[in-house]
Amino acid sequence: NVLSGRLGYAPTLTSLLHLFSGADQARAIASLDQVGLADKAHVRADSLSGGQQQRVAIARALVTDPTLIAADEPTGDLDRVSAGDILDLMDRLNRESGKTIIMVTHDQNIADYSRRTIRISDGRIVP
Repeated sequence: NVLSGRLGYAPTLTSLLHLFSGADQARAIASLDQVGLADKAHVRADSLSGGQQQRVAIARALVTDPTLIAADEPTGDLDRVSAGDILDLMDRLNRESGKTIIMVTHDQNIADYSRRTIRISDGRIVP
């Protein structure tokens, strides 16, 4: 699942056959380690909890080493504890790895977690 984030970086035949290099596999494990799931590297994502699945999705983004992560309702289907874990992870990625996080949410409690909030209504930025 995490390696699918590398598909756009691999030659077509490699992508089609899912034959990833050792370096790509190491990057995937490192990305899973960043989100606290290195021990789940060979477990199917659909057998993980909702919070763990969300962390797999973040690891899939991290495997490309982005400078910016766009997250649309990243805590939407999670319980309060799992949502807090995801927010803590995003905060850590921002502080320790310098990742810029743009997060869309309709939940004011989640928005309050961020350092900077931009509110948009009817396509316009509002105070």
